[in-house]
Amino acid sequence: MVATYSRPPVMFVKGQGSYLWDLENRKYLDLTAGIAVNGLGHSDPALARLIADQASTLLHASNLYYNPWTGALSELLVQSTVVSGGMHNASHVFICNSGSEANEAAIKFSRKVGKVLDPSGSKYEFVSFHGSFHGRTMGSLSATPNPKYQEPFSPMVPGFKYGTYNDVDGIKDLVNEKTCGVIVEPIQGEGGVNVATDEFLLALAKRCREVGAVLTYDEIQCGLSRTGSFWAHGRLPKEAHPDIITSAKALGNGFPIGAVITNQHVSEKIKVGDHGTTYGGNPMACRVAHHVVERLVDPTLQKGVLAKSEIFRQGFEKIRQEYPDLIGEIRGRGLILGLQLTQDPSPIIKAARERGMLVITCGTNTLRFVPPLNISEEEIQSGLSMLEEAIKATR
Repeated sequence: MVATYSRPPVMFVKGQGSYLWDLENRKYLDLTAGIAVNGLGHSDPALARLIADQASTLLHASNLYYNPWTGALSELLVQSTVVSGGMHNASHVFICNSGSEANEAAIKFSRKVGKVLDPSGSKYEFVSFHGSFHGRTMGSLSATPNPKYQEPFSPMVPGFKYGTYNDVDGIKDLVNEKTCGVIVEPIQGEGGVNVATDEFLLALAKRCREVGAVLTYDEIQCGLSRTGSFWAHGRLPKEAHPDIITSAKALGNGFPIGAVITNQHVSEKIKVGDHGTTYGGNPMACRVAHHVVERLVDPTLQKGVLAKSEIFRQGFEKIRQEYPDLIGEIRGRGLILGLQLTQDPSPIIKAARERGMLVITCGTNTLRFVPPLNISEEEIQSGLSMLEEAIKATR
């Protein structure tokens, strides 16, 4: 194995619901959900049956032909987006295999729109924001202004500019007539669970419309009901809606799939041969995602996410009062939550794992909590108790 990850000495061999088991049959409460992937938990029985059925029916036939599930998933994503209050003019979908691929497609689509609007080629610049993470392919990496990720592979793709997240005053100079596209996370996941203000997203959308730039909301981590609404931007007025939504992670609940949802303004400019994918849109991935979306769009599940979020917040606040020198801000919405610490969280993460709980980091000294959306209240309380024990053990 190429050493691209530094892993703790634990190997997981089984999962069920909110729990994982290692080789020694030790049980762990998983508050990471595979980095916000397993929204419906591990080894969901209905998904397992569906996967087995589709595996014995048809896995792959290529995009040279139609299959029953790519169109069905595309239609469901568009309908669910509009009905839920998300991008009101959603119209078309491109299915791929991952979040990086989804963002790569969004970048290409934005460049194509820029070329159509200005055939001279001068409308090519692409804007993203500090603290963002959009992927590791060269295009998506170029939109991820973190020296740790970019420097080993520089130079980046030309034409990328970076702004300050939530800086409304800087938008006008940042986004101009040369800008073909802008990408932003409504809630930055890897960057520290930083939440975009409504004012910032409204101003950004307005400026994109003024200069004819394509606005992409990267909801790969914060979308699909993780905030308590189908899309994190669904609470915003239509003026703040994007031209593209990128999605992946929870879309397949562990099965690789990504999606790019566009409006007509974008889709009508993408022609046959402009983009493609060998595996993207295969019947297995699309049937899995269709089932997942049908369940995640459920208002009852979304209300549960908000209720569970409040339990986490109350628990975090209690721990913060006990350790005010360690715990600062509590950030996020729904079940994408960040606990800002004043020191390296690694010892706490290790102590939590030793006590049977998994939690991960993001940003600078931030604990990130992205559990399955169907986690129970009892499991949340158990996790909060283990967190408190882990903190106590490291003091």
